[in-house]
Amino acid sequence: MNMKAIIFDMDGTLVDSLILWDVIWDTISRKYCAGVPFLPSPEDEKAVRTLPLLEAMTLLQDHYQLAACAQELYETINRCFLNFYQHEVLLKPGVQEFLEECKNRGIKMCVASASAVELVEIALEHCGVRTYFSQIFSCAGTGKGKEVPDVFLIARDALGETTQNTWVAEDSLVALTTAARIGMPTMGVYDRCTPGQEQIEKIATVYIGPGETMKKVFSV
Repeated sequence: MNMKAIIFDMDGTLVDSLILWDVIWDTISRKYCAGVPFLPSPEDEKAVRTLPLLEAMTLLQDHYQLAACAQELYETINRCFLNFYQHEVLLKPGVQEFLEECKNRGIKMCVASASAVELVEIALEHCGVRTYFSQIFSCAGTGKGKEVPDVFLIARDALGETTQNTWVAEDSLVALTTAARIGMPTMGVYDRCTPGQEQIEKIATVYIGPGETMKKVFSV
């Protein structure tokens, strides 16, 4: 296995974010839908999980006219993110041990997330793993989601390794497909709130399934 560097997604890959999306839909239901349960279409839910937050909230506002404007919806949901990352977010099982093993092996690590850099910083500090990562990159910095490779290419260049030696760890089929398309080896990480697990298992170089941890990558 030729692994010199890893670009990690955060939500659903490093941290367990299931409860966050439950909180977001509940907040929208209470604040904008008079308590009527709100859930976007499967296509829209898939999209908002990989887009920068402002772009994601603009999509929801355009499709469902929830708030007075997209900026209001963004500010409401951003507060949900901030509270969750400051007080509630937890690492997924085995993540800290895997990061420590990567550090001991001299593998370079960074984070590329759809979430804003400041929110990623808060979450990683809360979980006690910020020091493992040299840099944090956000799709907000490129203005594009992970359906295009921009954020991965920027992160790869910052890590200073070749495409073939730089792995991408993700729970999203969209992001894994993008990384694979440009020749990056991938670690597909199971998350119970992410659809398309059969496709993720097929496309990933290594698939971390239910009950498995990232250390599996060192044994294949």
